[in-house]
Amino acid sequence: MRSFCTALFTAFVLTSTLSASAQKKQDYTKYVDPFIGTGAHGHTYPGAVRPFGMMQLSPDTRLTGWDGCSGYHYTDTVVYGFSHTHLSGTGIADYCDVLFMPTTGQPQFKNTQYSSAFQKKNEEASPGYYKTHLDKYDIDVELTATTRVGVHKYDFPTTKQANIIIDLQHRDQVLNAWIEVINDHEIRGLRQSKSWAKDQYVYFYAKFSKPFKTYGIAVNDEVKDGLKKAEGKNIKLFIQFDNPGEVLSKVGISSVSAEGALKNLDAELPDFDFKRVEKAAKAAWNVELSKIEVEGGAPPANQRTVPMGMPNPDAAKNPKDKNKKTPPPPDPAKIKPTVFYTAMYHAMLAPNIYNDVDGQYRGLDNRIHYAQGFNYYTVFSLWDTYRAAHPLFTLIDRKRTTDFIKSFLAINQQGGQLPVWPLGSDETYCMIGNHSIPVIVDAYAKGIRDFDAKEAFAAMKATVNRDHFGLGSYVKNGLVANEEKENVSKTLEYAYDDWCVAQMAKMLGEQKDYETYIQRAQYWKNVFNNQSGFMQPHVNGGWLANFDPNEVNNKYYVEGNAWQYAFYVPQDVEGLVNYMGGADKFAAKLDELFTTDAKLTGTVLPDLTGLIGMYAHGNEPSHHLAYLFNFTNTPDKTQLYLNRILNDYYTNKPDGLTGNEDCGQMSAWYIMSSLGLYNIAPGQQQYQIGLPQFAKAVVHLENGKKLTILNSGAVVSRDNIYLQGVNLNKKSHNKLYINHDDIANGGDLEIFTGKLPNRMAMQDMERPTSKITDNKIVPNPTLTLLQTFAPPAQVAIKSNDIEANTIYYTTDGSAPTTSSSVYSKPLPLTAGMTIKAIAVRNGVSSFVTTATFK
Repeated sequence: MRSFCTALFTAFVLTSTLSASAQKKQDYTKYVDPFIGTGAHGHTYPGAVRPFGMMQLSPDTRLTGWDGCSGYHYTDTVVYGFSHTHLSGTGIADYCDVLFMPTTGQPQFKNTQYSSAFQKKNEEASPGYYKTHLDKYDIDVELTATTRVGVHKYDFPTTKQANIIIDLQHRDQVLNAWIEVINDHEIRGLRQSKSWAKDQYVYFYAKFSKPFKTYGIAVNDEVKDGLKKAEGKNIKLFIQFDNPGEVLSKVGISSVSAEGALKNLDAELPDFDFKRVEKAAKAAWNVELSKIEVEGGAPPANQRTVPMGMPNPDAAKNPKDKNKKTPPPPDPAKIKPTVFYTAMYHAMLAPNIYNDVDGQYRGLDNRIHYAQGFNYYTVFSLWDTYRAAHPLFTLIDRKRTTDFIKSFLAINQQGGQLPVWPLGSDETYCMIGNHSIPVIVDAYAKGIRDFDAKEAFAAMKATVNRDHFGLGSYVKNGLVANEEKENVSKTLEYAYDDWCVAQMAKMLGEQKDYETYIQRAQYWKNVFNNQSGFMQPHVNGGWLANFDPNEVNNKYYVEGNAWQYAFYVPQDVEGLVNYMGGADKFAAKLDELFTTDAKLTGTVLPDLTGLIGMYAHGNEPSHHLAYLFNFTNTPDKTQLYLNRILNDYYTNKPDGLTGNEDCGQMSAWYIMSSLGLYNIAPGQQQYQIGLPQFAKAVVHLENGKKLTILNSGAVVSRDNIYLQGVNLNKKSHNKLYINHDDIANGGDLEIFTGKLPNRMAMQDMERPTSKITDNKIVPNPTLTLLQTFAPPAQVAIKSNDIEANTIYYTTDGSAPTTSSSVYSKPLPLTAGMTIKAIAVRNGVSSFVTTATFK
């Protein structure tokens, strides 16, 4: 009781102190370090960008390789130039379009010739700003940006040959390009390229603060005299100044036309006031970052801080730095806010506005359209971001979420289906599932309804019934057939999407559709082997022989193995608990996931990182797993593992992300989990209560209300990790979850934590819910060839249900019915025999399982 009273008093003191300090206007950009995630496999970039901006102006230091996906890696020491589009944290390379590079001397056109060394000590980055020094040319470079315009500032040394190289061949495959010199202050052009996006258009229009004295257009790296315009696949240009000192260039981009790029340029930046743009970028970021205010988080114990003047422990990585001393160590009180606000920053780098200032954009049909009354966005990494990034936006960015959904509907109109992974004006079909659907349904369920819900619902149904990527097999057989790669993962993710369609049908009063899709939402049962406890592939009507749950391959699973996908039923966790044999067996299996010392086998995937047992935080299929202990009798383990993930796998270093950032998902997981709120199944209204990382967090809602989350234990030590109790608006909240309506109404959520598990208190707390009770399906039976010592061989037909049922079968190729033979014992096998079987319970039949034995 004494410790509880102390916690209450500490919370009161913290609330009073922090509330007073919050009245002061804060600069949250000082807590953002854009270099976090640029090392290891984070794949982020450090350049200048506005929130959700079309323009991402950043240095390019790496041209190839998986860790060059963003065009930059922290370990690099050579810069090729500064291009205007970049992807944040993807696992596939693209963008890095229209490269500018300042040089001196005779102009060069090959990147190995015009590139320059640079030093980390000369790099600076903050939201909307980047700076470096080019050692080869003694040029200072500064970058800033508006939403659609990038601004370069080059400070040249004294020279009569101060150049800017514009390289349209740089990076990926060029389909076509052209460049035109308009006058001695302006140029324009197009880069049309092919990479991840198969046909990407980037028009640009550039203006310079000083007139250039000469220029030259190079075709195939040779200057052609007298050209003002040239077209081809290898087009480059140099402009040259005579001892200009400082030169600014401002570059507008557009997917529509060079005229569109000029409109963007003139509308957003009519002058060359670099400082004003930088200041405005900072202000824009502060508006976004201040939507969540956090204070008072204990620094993680594993954050290394070396005393000033001591030998640099990283020096061994670069012998030239052996005598370099470390900078002053970071203030421990700023470590947690830095990690948090950098996560906020990363979460808001994508999706990207794609329409020009006049509303025009290039659609997925490669035609020009107008976004009327909304902004059209691209770069939706939906397989990743539906999990935490979009639920975050439904809390703090509802208007933009509406624009996202209107973008989805526009994509559906132009491309014939809802988006999977749209990039520019192309659908990449990257990853699996149809996860724009949970984004729409989650938003609608949480009151975001300024879009045509009936149109959205019709698009959902059309999308999940297309006959591609195994969907035809899924609808026909209740699972994706073995002939389709990644079939187990696809079955599971299609089932979740169908659950979302069912929820939309329910909200719209479409009962017949609800019944159809709530049944399909249970197709996960057709790949769950209740003997092994894993989601397994089917081969010839039975379970895959010699099954290894540790094996990583893309034949059955997507970027993971059977361990991670064993628990991917976010729409029916309680159903999965029952199929695993109850809460205790489910908890034991979940424990084994986190504690096994088994090693990954099969394909080596570099982003299967952040391993705790077989939990892999570096990739998204694991992101909900720690929260599943809340469905068991040991919810304290949710807090235990959240503490470890939050503090060990997110740091304030360049390698501070344990896997690909994935357009905001890795960071959004940290944001939501740091607040102590996580929705494992977007589309439902429950947020699980986890482990708040700050003494105080204030979530500012767009309705003018705010949710204040208090955890006095967070300021004391990272060891205070176990939940002791919860108050909501000063009253006991005896639940391990909070509903969205409670958040939307604002108020105070007080979390009390301590150093020891309080399982007695936890036993009395109401668990979150995730279950399907309607229209239960009967899982498909499986056929197994028995190993016998003497002929004839035999085939067993086994139920895959946890409830009693009757199995009917045929051997003549006909479809089995309840009038067919009833299975009672193994069947003798003859050559070429085809067996078809169904399981029936209470008049409900499974799909037909078919096996042919040669």
